Amino acid sequence: MIRWIVLFALAFVLPAWAVEPRERLADPALEARARAIGVELRCLVCQNESIDESHAPLAHDIRVLVRERVAAGDSDAEATRAVVARYGDFVLLRPPVLPATWLLWFGPGVLLVGGLIGTAIWLRRRAPNPTTADAELSEAERQRLDRLLREDG
Repeated sequence: MIRWIVLFALAFVLPAWAVEPRERLADPALEARARAIGVELRCLVCQNESIDESHAPLAHDIRVLVRERVAAGDSDAEATRAVVARYGDFVLLRPPVLPATWLLWFGPGVLLVGGLIGTAIWLRRRAPNPTTADAELSEAERQRLDRLLREDG
C-alpha cells in the first residue's frame, strides 16, 4: 500500500512535459535531439522553466522552431544558435559569461557579499563598546546614583 502512495506522489513531482503531440517529429532520433535542445532553452514567459516544460504560446513557437531546424538537418549547436539569434542569450538556461550577462552570473554573489558586509557593519555598530560598558562609575556618579535610589524608595 505504501509503495502505491509513494508512486502516486512521485507522479506529481516529475515535470509535466508540455510538448504537444502535433509538435513531435516522426523520427524518434530527431525528436530526442529536439528534446535535448529544448531542455537547455528557457521559456521567455515563464523564465524558470525550459521550453519543454512550459505551456506558454511563445515556448510552443520556440519548440516548433527547434524541430524545424533539426528536421532541416542542422546540428544541435546550429539549432541552438538559430534560437539565440532570434531571442538573444537570455533564452539559454545557462547563458555564456559575457559582459552583457555578468549581472546574471555575478549579481547574486555581489548581492550576497554586500549583504554580509552590511550586516557585519550593522552588528559592529550595534554592539556595545566594551571600554564604555565596563567602565567604573566615578565617585560623583556613585553618590548621585545612591541619592536617586534612596529617593525612589
